[in-house]
Amino acid sequence: MTINSMEAAPSDTSSCRAPSAAVALFRSLGDPARLAILRRLAEGEARVTDLVACVGLAQSTVSAHLACLRDCGLITSRPQGRATLHALAHPELLDLLAAAEQLLAATGEAVDLCPAYGTTTAEESAR
Repeated sequence: MTINSMEAAPSDTSSCRAPSAAVALFRSLGDPARLAILRRLAEGEARVTDLVACVGLAQSTVSAHLACLRDCGLITSRPQGRATLHALAHPELLDLLAAAEQLLAATGEAVDLCPAYGTTTAEESAR
């Protein structure tokens, strides 16, 4: 499955639709808490308690996000004593995060100021 698949015929409208797997991947990365967890795991393995301290959310919330990331195949978990260590499942995810950082640097504030998805509120942009 590739995002830029050229297999469809030019008149085939299916080439205009995003592959559902790619949509699911970007949705999983689109949550601020899950992205923060992945950024922390990019530094190395971590326990739930480490991630709770990093993202500042309740343990149950962090565990739910970890379950989502594990179900998506983005992280792995392994027991170590009474704790569980979580890690990135694929090093390619580091490349994707690095590419996103480069794209954000290239676009400057445009993405952050986007009226649909940016962090600027309508009230702030009216000023």
